Amino acid sequence: MAKLGAAVVAAGALLAGMMLPFVAGTGLLARDSASLLDALPVELTDQTLNGNTTVLAADGSVITQFYANNRTPVTGEQIPPVMREALISIEDSRFYEHGGVDVQGTLRALGRNLAAGAVEEGGSTLTQQLVKQTLLQTAETPEQRAEATEESIDRKLVEARLALALEERYSKEEILTRYLNIAYFGSGAYGVQAAAQRYFSVDSADLNLAQASVLAGLMQSPAIDSPLVNPENAQSRRDLVLARMHELGYITDAELADTTSQPVVVTAQPNPPNGCIDAAVGGFFCAYLQSYLVDTLGMSQEQLENGGYTIETTLRTDVQRSGDQAVRAAVPMGNSLAGMFTAVQPGTGHVLAMSVNRNYGCNSAADISCESVVLNTAASQGSGSTYKVFTAAAALEQGYSPSYTMTTGDTYVSRVYRDGRDPYDVSNSGGQPTTLDLEGALIRSSNTYFLALEDALGSVEGPVRMAERMGMNFDQANQTPAQQIIDENRGSYTFGAEATSPLDLASAYSTLAANGTQCDPIPVTAITDPNGAPATLPDGTRIDTSDDCVDSAVPARVADTLNQILRRDVEPEYPGQTGAGAYVPGHQIAGKTGTSQDNFSATFVGYTPEYAASVMVLNPKENENVGGFGGGRPATIWNDAMTPILNSAPPVAFRSPDPRA
Repeated sequence: MAKLGAAVVAAGALLAGMMLPFVAGTGLLARDSASLLDALPVELTDQTLNGNTTVLAADGSVITQFYANNRTPVTGEQIPPVMREALISIEDSRFYEHGGVDVQGTLRALGRNLAAGAVEEGGSTLTQQLVKQTLLQTAETPEQRAEATEESIDRKLVEARLALALEERYSKEEILTRYLNIAYFGSGAYGVQAAAQRYFSVDSADLNLAQASVLAGLMQSPAIDSPLVNPENAQSRRDLVLARMHELGYITDAELADTTSQPVVVTAQPNPPNGCIDAAVGGFFCAYLQSYLVDTLGMSQEQLENGGYTIETTLRTDVQRSGDQAVRAAVPMGNSLAGMFTAVQPGTGHVLAMSVNRNYGCNSAADISCESVVLNTAASQGSGSTYKVFTAAAALEQGYSPSYTMTTGDTYVSRVYRDGRDPYDVSNSGGQPTTLDLEGALIRSSNTYFLALEDALGSVEGPVRMAERMGMNFDQANQTPAQQIIDENRGSYTFGAEATSPLDLASAYSTLAANGTQCDPIPVTAITDPNGAPATLPDGTRIDTSDDCVDSAVPARVADTLNQILRRDVEPEYPGQTGAGAYVPGHQIAGKTGTSQDNFSATFVGYTPEYAASVMVLNPKENENVGGFGGGRPATIWNDAMTPILNSAPPVAFRSPDPRA
């Protein structure tokens, strides 16, 4: 032990001697200050540790946060003097006297630790600790993390040089504030604000002597001295901090006696939600948002977790919660069938809600009560006769009238489309008139009429391109590209055999609701940095969160005509409709039902001038008969979800077609 002690003392003296040129005299320091400042890496000059990113719903309520380390930075004014004094007392009592490196303190600590046979006092200043923690917490690779913490004289020298440079650039108060914002206090709390919330459920500005002394005591061993895990250790450490504060004159005899006589009292609260699995509402919407921010807007996950942004989203909590309730009432949790309600705002593309009868986030693939895939954007099954609207829109655009009449019979054999080597043919389900006009065929969802209408058009290209212009995206996973559908001239297209995303479907119908204006779906309205300025990408480009709309993507006369026709599929004064279950009394609602081949999915898409929402019921893992049609559970879900929303405001009427168009 004697030899070890001598070696440690010698090492300390050597280290002090190597640092001496940087601290020996004010003249030398002034001469070298420029080079010291030049040596500062960007991590120590930029405000890189901005804290948690907060995600807000449209009403301003918090959905969740994104963070790698739970941190909420505060200003110096939000840190009370007692917290600063407690920290300085136990960690760096000569903080206001040294210039970043305290040689005297280092040697004193070595001597005290050797005499005690244990580490009772550290040798690094708060400025040096700030350097170390900043480089550690901003490290992007394992090598950088190892370099920031390696126990070597070279690393200590670099740390000392950077500490000196920091002291030249920043005031003591700024350094102290930075340290208290970066320090780890245990239990997942980084920075004094997160720690004050975690242990005492107060803001940092409201910390008292008893609380501040506990937090300062956590600096050395936050896990061992945690008041949540080891209250006795926490009390012993707190009392040591208080004794040092008394010794340095920060607190009186009475304050010391009163505080040490009391046990450590905590009022713990959990760390804030982190990520979409912890979302307070709209977990699937949150996951869609996260993907949109990264894949569409170009943000990095590191930005989300460390940028301290405020993200204002389009999520309507009232629509989301109403959708959740409606879906789970009709298709209970744990059912192999998934019910999905997806709502968007016509004219903006704002995604208002994404409900699923699942919890977002799974630890086990066998647990069917949860799901890690955003089913609202996934294409797994077709949506049946909802695609007939695309064919009808293409026909109207080409000059066909709503009164265009054909007699098709109960079975119709195509003259244009083929099923392998044979002509393609379809039959109607249930007894339907054999002679119908376009309006009646769309309301009754006549299969034979729409195959005959495809024959009249001569190709599926018109309906496919119309669907694209309305907002359908056929280039996603599990979907057949549009050009392939056209090249193969698939007669089944109008019957919705193609795998379909619920979001695409709601978005496409919203184009009709907006009188032909197509808007890409968007889940975010604004992203601001910690200073309230518009957020930028790493290259400095401002992140664009504006709506992306195309006026007259569908001719207004076509959209207006279809709106009036599709009202007849829902509103009760019109006979023969298939979507009556979705009707909300007192409101104009247009919609279309759909059921895929073999009943592997059932769909209803309904809309008003203010809302468009799709409902799909299907098994996303395998083919399963859903036991019903689009006018059943899907229409009921739509009605249950939208009734409270529509009834909370005056009705809005669709625009009538312009007879001059």
